[in-house]
Amino acid sequence: MKAVMKLPRSLPWPRSRGMRSLTVLVGAAFLFGGLALSLRPAEETTVLAESDPAPTPPLSAEFPNGFAPPAKLVKVTGDLKRRETLSGLTDRLGLDRAESARAWAVLNEAGLIDPRRVQAGLAVTAWLDGDTLNAIGVSETTGRQILAKRDFRGDWRAFDLKAKEVTTPSIVRGTIQRSLYVDARALGAGDQQVVDFASVFAYDVDFQRELHPGDAFEFVYERITDERGNALRDGNLIYAALNGKVIDKGFYRFTPPDSGETDYFQANGESATRFLMKTPINGARLSSSFGMRRHPISGFNRLHKGTDFAAPTGTPVFAAGHGTVERASRYGGYGNYVRIRHANGYKTAYAHLSRYGRGVRSGVRVRQGQVIGYVGSTGASTGPHLHYEVYINGKPVNAMRLKLPTGRKLAETPDVMAAFEVERDSIDIIRDAQPSADDLEL
Repeated sequence: MKAVMKLPRSLPWPRSRGMRSLTVLVGAAFLFGGLALSLRPAEETTVLAESDPAPTPPLSAEFPNGFAPPAKLVKVTGDLKRRETLSGLTDRLGLDRAESARAWAVLNEAGLIDPRRVQAGLAVTAWLDGDTLNAIGVSETTGRQILAKRDFRGDWRAFDLKAKEVTTPSIVRGTIQRSLYVDARALGAGDQQVVDFASVFAYDVDFQRELHPGDAFEFVYERITDERGNALRDGNLIYAALNGKVIDKGFYRFTPPDSGETDYFQANGESATRFLMKTPINGARLSSSFGMRRHPISGFNRLHKGTDFAAPTGTPVFAAGHGTVERASRYGGYGNYVRIRHANGYKTAYAHLSRYGRGVRSGVRVRQGQVIGYVGSTGASTGPHLHYEVYINGKPVNAMRLKLPTGRKLAETPDVMAAFEVERDSIDIIRDAQPSADDLEL
């Protein structure tokens, strides 16, 4: 190809040979540089092969956990009602049935949702591009979010939108006016925190008889939010304290590095755990104590070898300690009966059960706090209750007055005790940062 360069008329042609050569070189450079520029495309385009993954959408706060839709998308939201299916919800929202079915299918295939096991309250958000479904986001009550979205080819892709979790301590302090549960819940503690609190003190306190109005309590527990501050769930109880007529103790959550078993310890490193729980049932009323009494059925005076706890039929009964089930069967006037053999010559017995816990049978090992049966009125019984007995070397003893062996003492292991003191002091700093209960208006 020949290129002809014409110089402007206004420029004089150099007379010397050297200047004429320089002018020709400069013109040639302009010419070929212009050709090179003219042959380049206006903008570069990257073509993806069929095997290339779809590009990740840009992050945006407007789309759940970060997928930015075009501005023209319309958002539609709705919550799953009781006995409603996902297809029923998408029909109610006016979404294309075939496309929404594809979206649910890809989430199901990814193991993110099972359409047969969804629960009421599930929040669903759909994004529409005209009549075309572009994406479906699901927010579960636990705070978890998942997303089904079209890629640039029109295929559906599943995403597990894991929010960044932020853990902050939350403190509840108060005094008992009605009950620990009612008063703690009124101050902001959750159900699980109250249950955990009761479990910590289960070895020291009978919550039905040994708590009194005016007794002070304190909870320190973890509250977990997403990066925007939205509450996701409550975490572990890290400190629990009771100060009342019967008890004045505080316990810190700690996992000893040598055992890996999390427990609660007093400030001196003594474990809250005891050899046996004081009461193997929650929410029951003591209806008959250990000792001589007139039997309600036979009418004779004789030793009542255990303690009776009146409770509704079906109330769970727990194993008071680790051990092996010696018997789980019908046993005369005891009705449905479980007896557990513990260490050091201890045995516990549970009578009048309506049914047994799952897998509970003779010879099976059980752990402290495991459900071994449910309250009933089988055998010689006048109403639903648990008859609970404790034996030491074959002799019946009063479980309510029993001095139980203590659990682990961290001071016996200096390195572990030092690690506990660091954890204990950090929790105390959190506690000191909030005013005392005396300064709070309840």
